[in-house]
Amino acid sequence: MKLIDTINAYQAKDPSATSKLEVLLYPGLWATGYYRIAHFLYQNKLHFIARLISIWARFVTGIEIHPGAIIGERFVIDHGMGIVIGGTSIIGDDVLMYHNVTLGATKMNNDQRHPTIQSKVTIGAGALILGDIIVEEGATIAAGAIVLANVPQNKTVFGLYK
Repeated sequence: MKLIDTINAYQAKDPSATSKLEVLLYPGLWATGYYRIAHFLYQNKLHFIARLISIWARFVTGIEIHPGAIIGERFVIDHGMGIVIGGTSIIGDDVLMYHNVTLGATKMNNDQRHPTIQSKVTIGAGALILGDIIVEEGATIAAGAIVLANVPQNKTVFGLYK
């Protein structure tokens, strides 16, 4: 995973990103960077240190990403404040996510309990995507949507989707 690819993705998806230097100031980029370090440590059984880093990242960015989540390449968080990504969430490549999104659970166990977001998905501000569901490639989740069921490829969903 190359930082420059992620910076280029930010510039491609955010018209207000006027330079690569400016993108380096984006909280979403920082949150993802902290996540990548924490995830590496989490995979190597250093759970406490990984969680410490993720808590620090939440403190400085307002974005909470559990170190156990799996996130692909060129993940773009636009604005970002209030995002919560649960520990068994899986996010593919080239996903665009806006502020106040939650990838949450509907049950508490050790199984897959958070959503899987496939590649090239856009998730609007304030969306709640809950449970062990799959949002297939190219789908769009509208702002404020509550998603409780699988979303087919290239479909746009809004409101309560179950």
